[in-house]
Amino acid sequence: MTKHALRSALLLACAVTAILSPARGPAEPMATRPMSECPYVKPMHGLLPILFWIGLLPKPVMASTIAASDTSTSVVIRPDPKDQITCGRTSLKAINDVVFARRRLTTGKWLELSMDLQMPDSPRKRPLVIYVTGGGFVQAPKEAALNLRTYVAEAGFAVASIEYRTVRDGATYRDGIADVKSAVRYLRANAAKYGIDPKRIAVWGESAGAYLVAMAGVTNGNRSFDVGDDLDESSDVQAVVDKFGPSDISKLASDFDPGARAADNQAGNPIAQYIAMAPGTRLLDTRIASTAANPLTYVNAAVPAFLIFHGSRDRLISPSQTLVLHNALIAAGGHSVRYVLDGAGHGDLSFLGDAESGLPWSARQTMDLIVEFLKGAIGGV
Repeated sequence: MTKHALRSALLLACAVTAILSPARGPAEPMATRPMSECPYVKPMHGLLPILFWIGLLPKPVMASTIAASDTSTSVVIRPDPKDQITCGRTSLKAINDVVFARRRLTTGKWLELSMDLQMPDSPRKRPLVIYVTGGGFVQAPKEAALNLRTYVAEAGFAVASIEYRTVRDGATYRDGIADVKSAVRYLRANAAKYGIDPKRIAVWGESAGAYLVAMAGVTNGNRSFDVGDDLDESSDVQAVVDKFGPSDISKLASDFDPGARAADNQAGNPIAQYIAMAPGTRLLDTRIASTAANPLTYVNAAVPAFLIFHGSRDRLISPSQTLVLHNALIAAGGHSVRYVLDGAGHGDLSFLGDAESGLPWSARQTMDLIVEFLKGAIGGV
């Protein structure tokens, strides 16, 4: 198997924290206990190591070296992995499998995109946070990061975790951005039904999902990405949380060793398929990746506030990817704060047998930075 295939396998799974869907049904209060561990669904984490061990899926190879990047415009933190978030202090209700868009695929078939909602079990209108999972542009399980989403919901927010189209659906980056914006419009149109304040909406993504929320944020007011239903509603957002997302995908592996850079440039890889392939080839179209598909192209002083995170030891997406976006936002007069988690990698990699990898990302310090940013950007209750 090629190095590309190995890295693609990891990008496929990198942000997949679960693929087991909760049971369908009407809104019900979520069972809670004071100061308990946050709910964590992880069937995929148990399956992948077995597939690696039996050889059905070769264990992926990550970058072996990472160039040091500039942290002069960022804040370096080292969260205590022992100080983890806890949940259960606020009663929540959940509404699962809400269809927010229907898309006709290139095959002619129709695909329903759905979301899971969590919110405090009270009649107040809540500011909304839309969570967009990662998955290497190959998978987009809305069940991901249940522990993190629950913590944010208990802080007083309505949290919606959405699906979006991937390369398996024949989709491109424009389709993914359109799906995020459709979710924003749907929830604005149905704000009264779900107890949401339609004037206060943030988007929060990890890895591939972070790329999509960054693009959704910097294209506020750009109607070219608005397709589907509820077009009388705005898809603009008021804040963006970008966790270790790419920006200029033509330089995705620029911080890495030559082997990792070569693996990211293999013909027909999922990222090239999702962004664009150069005419007559199956290689990434670097012109589109660095311009039309690059959030830096759309940055201006009016973009929403950004909170950005990256691990200094991320071996999948170069830490400089979030740095260039952060610096561009600041240079344009926008508001951006970037945190570098010293020693942290690419989110939760427990599906590779590394049970410690996700701890910096679910540490209280990290998650409280997100909660406090959201309270400042879209308000809290």
